[in-house]
Amino acid sequence: MAGTRLDPIDRKILAELQTDGRMTNVELAKRVGISAPPCLRRVRTLEEAGYIKGYHAEVDARELGFEVQVFAMVGLQSQAEADLSAFEEQCRSWPLVRECHMLNGEVDFVLKCVAPDLSSFQSFLTSQLLTTENVGSVKTSLVIRGAKDEPGVPFDVLEERLSKSE
Repeated sequence: MAGTRLDPIDRKILAELQTDGRMTNVELAKRVGISAPPCLRRVRTLEEAGYIKGYHAEVDARELGFEVQVFAMVGLQSQAEADLSAFEEQCRSWPLVRECHMLNGEVDFVLKCVAPDLSSFQSFLTSQLLTTENVGSVKTSLVIRGAKDEPGVPFDVLEERLSKSE
């Protein structure tokens, strides 16, 4: 299990930064119970190892005028690796597509899309997504409201699992 390569302090650092990536190193060190210099070294090591991919502000899409969120389930005509990679690359170029996940099952990909309004999404759907090479089907679901939007991973579940295996 990948998480076991990290010691409890590293996992606590990650959990704290996941909750608040803007805290100072001094505050982080205090929360995890070590002094500031080794805490900073650990954070840098976690960044270099790829455990920390970046730091981002959580913005309110609706406050910024992005009123529409849609999940699009996409079926491709071919699932050859080159075709899957080509579709993923295309998704990375579309600003309205905020997440793209390849799935196992009835659909090949689920896309999370955010748009200012329904007509903007419809324009993207009809002029770009549906006309993309290899796209065989698209089913969309408009989000009415969200009940939970929790980024990251549940560190408490990981810690519980690790404590049982010791």
